[in-house]
Formats: sequence, structure tokens, C-alpha cells
Amino acid sequence: MSLRDSTLEYLRNKASQLPTGPGVYLYKDAAATVLYVGKAKNLRSRVRSYFLEERLAEAKTGSLIQEAAELDYILLDNEKEALALENNLIKQYKPRFNVLLRDDKTYPYIKLTAEPWPRVYVTRRVRKDGATYYGPYFPGNLAYRLVKFIHRHFKIPSCKVDLTRTHAQPCLEFHIHRCLGPCVDGLTTPAAYAAQVQNVRIFLEGRLHDLADGLRQRMEKASEDTRFEEAGALRDVLQTVLEMDEKQKMAAASGDDTDIYGHYAEPPQVAVNLFHLRNGRIVDRREFFWEDLEQIDPGEFFTTLLMQIYSEAQPVPATIHLPVDFEDCQLLEELLSEKRGRKVEIHTPQRGQKKALLALVESNARSSFEQRFRVLKPTSKAISGALEEALGLPEPPARIECFDISHISGTDKVASMVVWEEGRMKKSDYRKFIIRTVQGSDDFASMHEVVTRRYSRLREEGKPMPGLVLIDGGLGQLHAAAAALDELGILNLPLASLAKKEELLYVYGQEDEPVVLDRRSPVLQLMQMIRDEAHRFAVTFHRNRRDSQRLTSELIQISGVGPRTTQKLLTTFGSLSGVRAASEAELANVAGKTTAAKIRAALAES
Repeated sequence: MSLRDSTLEYLRNKASQLPTGPGVYLYKDAAATVLYVGKAKNLRSRVRSYFLEERLAEAKTGSLIQEAAELDYILLDNEKEALALENNLIKQYKPRFNVLLRDDKTYPYIKLTAEPWPRVYVTRRVRKDGATYYGPYFPGNLAYRLVKFIHRHFKIPSCKVDLTRTHAQPCLEFHIHRCLGPCVDGLTTPAAYAAQVQNVRIFLEGRLHDLADGLRQRMEKASEDTRFEEAGALRDVLQTVLEMDEKQKMAAASGDDTDIYGHYAEPPQVAVNLFHLRNGRIVDRREFFWEDLEQIDPGEFFTTLLMQIYSEAQPVPATIHLPVDFEDCQLLEELLSEKRGRKVEIHTPQRGQKKALLALVESNARSSFEQRFRVLKPTSKAISGALEEALGLPEPPARIECFDISHISGTDKVASMVVWEEGRMKKSDYRKFIIRTVQGSDDFASMHEVVTRRYSRLREEGKPMPGLVLIDGGLGQLHAAAAALDELGILNLPLASLAKKEELLYVYGQEDEPVVLDRRSPVLQLMQMIRDEAHRFAVTFHRNRRDSQRLTSELIQISGVGPRTTQKLLTTFGSLSGVRAASEAELANVAGKTTAAKIRAALAES
């Protein structure tokens, strides 16, 4: 008997000795790596089925049993515990034979910090740092719109200013009435600031009626004390909050929250679309992709998918619509109801408007499959929208400006700026920079200089800022560019960097949460294309400048060749190699016969 046959016999015997109760089973390879995690109502019956001839002939099961060397199990009290444990073990071990959630995007939260002077930020990661987190919000830009509302009406900032010390004067945000100015003594008081922070808490908790009552009382008190300007400002905020409260009531009456799933598969490739309906309206769409699912059991697939999605911070809706019915549907309803704290229903619509919505989601899943796996070129509008969502930008960027630095050991330092606008590279707006103030090979200082020069000039000329500034480099270059913008008082310009090798996108303000995109992602490919174009443009400029200086240094030493002739030669032939390759007759057309003969002789000698 071969080693493989003996292992197979061992696994078959172990399966026949498993208990008959509910639980979780784990297949492992010879190195004790978990290959697959499954759950069963009857462990013995489920695991023994893997060794039936028809199951061994299946691609997935056959491959799994061929690699398996050990079988473990955990006996539990009921199926619900088995389903929950299966999901936790899949998340922990990430077995390659399980359906693993991929290419997911995380929705943003609003973070209210626990500092003496609290601030608000948009973040995609919840930490145990004492701060209060609200969300998640979808669509993703909703969080940014709410934070803008907080800046405008409650004047609680999102700045990076060190508030543990006082500053001589406030930043631009104070002057445009987006901040109370806690960084400067005398501009606000702890009590006034705390009152606004409390309003922010009430607002983010959705207690708009309570917030309106508080604002009304403050407005009336300000009016009684003849502080009419303050009363007018409070009146405007009150009116906005009352309008939002009314919209909230109308939306609540219009329908329950629903998530609708659709899928399209050509194994081993699968695409899933998830539509979020909130208050009766479609508010967002998510896409998921798999590239290695040889066979798909719809029941196992959607059970695992839903458990993985809703085990994270994703809110559980009242209703979930799926394209297929399956055995564990009722069990899944119970688990999700416990998580939500209220009843959750899972349906497979058969007719009417719900069936039409499901068909719409299935159609979108097929379109997603085509764009992902058939390599259809997305529109520039679609790319901009995907970029907005992936980087958490306040709006889709119509224009991206990208910077790169080039030098050799600190010599001939130059920089480039390339422009992507409305779906294409706009070469007429490319710019070259010669680094003037930096000594040695300090890329950070060079980036600081270039960004300062570019955006101080844009501001002086009154030209619009781009939708995104992209930096070729890592965190050091990103922070150097951010410091330059901060010194210019440009605080709300979206800024990101793309690090080479790892291809991580760092967004300023959430650097500890780098954006990791799939290598096939059109967003990543766009960022790489822009970054590579900036690098090419910088390297070409550096090479030409270096050749120009070398050409000048060599030609200027030749008798009869002065600066003017050197400039003519450089303009005509472009580089030293171009001059070397030119015939004596071509040189004579620029410098005259006598000088051309001297140049040919000198270059031949060198």
C-alpha cells in the first residue's frame, strides 16, 4: 500500500469514528496547515460523505482529500454554534479550500476623539483608543458630507494641529468659520467648545429632535441677551436640523432596510454584487470577486459569504434577498437576528418588484464579471467614482497631479509633475522643476520644495486646485508634501502616495490604514500608470539635463567653441550622444566648417 493510500485509509477510518452530533471539522495537510473548515449537523455523516466515489471525483473534494493528512473536529451543542464557530475559524486560518471574502471595501466611520479639545475624523478602522466611533456610513462619501456639516455648523475641526500647546495665530479654517480656534488662547473657552462637542454627539447619534430643542433654547437666550448675530447663526443651524429631522421621519416611513445579493459565475471565476437599500432607496453597491472556485455549492457559498460580511462592522439589515434558497437559511436568520437585536428575514423573491430588483442586481453582477475578467476598459467617470470610493475622497477627482523626484547621488536634482484629467494624460500641463534649495540627496526636502512652488503659484494665479495630488513614494514623501501644503494654508486638498514594490496607497490623514487594492483593480492600474509616467518624465528630464551639462563641459573646452555655439549644438542635437553621432557636415551647418572639424577631432580623441 502506498503512503497516499494509507493516509486515505487513515482519514476514512477516522471519519467513521466521529461523533454523530453537530460540530465543526478541519482538514489539515502534513504541515498541520488548515486546508478546509466545515460545519455539520451530523459530523460522522457529513465527513464520511467526502470519501464516496462520486465525491472523490469532484475537482474540489478530490483535490482536498489528496492534500489532507489529518482530520480534527470540535463537537458543539447545536448547529447555530457550529455555524458561528465555522465562520470564526475561517477568518482565523483563511483555508484555501474555503470561500474567502476578497476585494471587499470597508465603509468609513466618523471618529470623535477623546482629547481635551475633541476633533472629528473620517476613518475606516475602529480602534480601542477611547474615542467614540459612529457608523459605518454608506455610500462612503456620506461620512465626509456629515463631517463637512459638522465643520460648517458646529465648528469642530479635523485638523492635525497640535492642540496641547498654544499657537500665535489660527489657521485658515478659523478665518472661514470652520473651527472655533482652540489652538489660540482667547478665541474660545472649554465650556463653549464642550457644548459644541455635545451637539456633535447628539447629531451623530441621530437625536435630531433633541438637538433642535437645545438649539432653540440657545437661540432664544442669545436673542434675549441681544446677541443677535449669534442668535441668527443658531437659527440657521436650527432650520437645517429641522429639515434633516423631517427627511429622517419621511424616510423611516418609506420602508425597511434591505440587502440584495446577485451573482454570476463561470468557474473558477465568480462575481457577486450587493445592493444596499436603506429607507426604500438604493444607496450603494459593492462588488466581490473570486478567481479559484472550481465548483460552487450555492448554499455553502452564500452561507459563508453572509457570515463573513456581517461578522465585521457591517450593519445587518431587516431583510436579505438571495438568488437561491438553501438548507441553512433559517439557521442563518437566527444568528443574524441575534447580532442585529431584532428579527432578520432571508428571502428568495419569486415575483413582483422584489424579483425585479433581484434581477437588476444579477445583471450588475454579470456586468462586474465582464469588466473584471473580460478586461473591458471602464469609462473615466467609472474610474473616478471607483477612485473616490477606494481612497475615501470627498468627490470623484476630475484632475490628478503627480510628482516624482530624480537625481543620481544628489546631483542634478530635478522633479516632474504629470497631469491626468478627464480620463487621459494631459501632456500640455506637464511641468519640470530644477531643485534649487536642497543640498545632497534629500528626497523629502526636494518634494517639499516642489509642492510649495507648484501650489503657491496656483494660488497666486487664482487657478483651481486638482481633485487629488499623488506622490511617487512612501510615507516620508507624503508627509513632506503635506507639510508644504500645510505651510501654504491649503488644508483640504486630497493627498496620497503610491509606494513602489508593495504598491500600497497611503492617503494623508489615514496613513496607518493603507489602501491595499487587488492587482487587477482599475484604480490601482490607473495610479500605477500615472506614477510610472511621472517617473519616466522625471528620469528623462534628469538624463537630458545631465547630458546637457556634460556636453557643455566637454564642448566649452574646445578652442573656438563658446557658450552660444554650445547652446546651438544642444538645441539642434539634443545631447552629447547626438553631437557625437552627427556628421561633420551636419555640425558645420550649426557651427561652421572650421569649428566642426575641431569638434569632431576633440570628440574622437575623448
